[in-house]
Amino acid sequence: MIGNNSTHDTHIAMKRYIYLAATLLAAIATMASCDSGNKQPANDTQNTTDTFYSAGNNKRTNNTGEYQSTGEAALLDVALPAHLDNATVRYKAITVYYNKRLRIPNCVAYELTNTQVAMADAPDAEKRNNYNFNRDNKVAGCPDWWEYKDTGYDRGHMAPAMDMRWNRTAMEQCFLMTNICPQNHDLNDGEWRHMEEAIHTWARSAGRLVIFTGPIVGQNDTKRTGKHHDIAVPQAFYKVVYAPKHDKAIAFIFDNKKAPNSWTNYATTIHEVERRTGINFLASLPDDVETAVETKQNIKNWPAYYPRR
Repeated sequence: MIGNNSTHDTHIAMKRYIYLAATLLAAIATMASCDSGNKQPANDTQNTTDTFYSAGNNKRTNNTGEYQSTGEAALLDVALPAHLDNATVRYKAITVYYNKRLRIPNCVAYELTNTQVAMADAPDAEKRNNYNFNRDNKVAGCPDWWEYKDTGYDRGHMAPAMDMRWNRTAMEQCFLMTNICPQNHDLNDGEWRHMEEAIHTWARSAGRLVIFTGPIVGQNDTKRTGKHHDIAVPQAFYKVVYAPKHDKAIAFIFDNKKAPNSWTNYATTIHEVERRTGINFLASLPDDVETAVETKQNIKNWPAYYPRR
């Protein structure tokens, strides 16, 4: 009996050993397979969970079904006049040229594509009312949201939230105060918004738009607002739109007050915006192409969008 029990125990121990060994080998094989499948190329340092985009690097991974840029990132670069204080901040979807002395952006640049618009307009897109204005603590001179309280001005988005609804991070960052200017409410909720809605629809047919937007501020006697009276109030606002595929462009200038006429009446040339701001847009284009697109303005070349009033 003793011998039989010993043999039986030995068989059980052997079976356990074989089972544990097989389990261990299977686990090792699974880990190796997962590691091989998730391994990134040596030259790709992008975060695959929440892809980061900057104007200086248009290579983007796309492991989350997120929009993938194929455009020329250099088109988002601008040349600023020497007198403007500036810090260039590259967020996921927008590039902000920020002026800490005026505490508003000099310019905000971004691309808008038909893919992004489709994602932004989808039923499951990000909802604007889920987001709040916030200070960017990493940017010197950036105001807090409450500094606009009781000023009589809206916190006016330069890159609009409707264009960023395709991604949570893009939405969060467009609500940072580096993307905000003091804006007349009637303009912000009137013809300025109608123009932005039109641009949003243009991207569907254009395939890709490159957009620059920002304030026009006088060099002398600039009005200030805010809790500490140190936030510059723009005299006017500009929007520059370029369609690379079609080599055509349009621009708009609105005074910072209620616009009494249709947004289409405020169309102008990029050259005029450059004259008013001193900023050189589309500097990466060949000189002949840049001159051609910046000196022409024909609103009839752009399908008009007339919102219900």
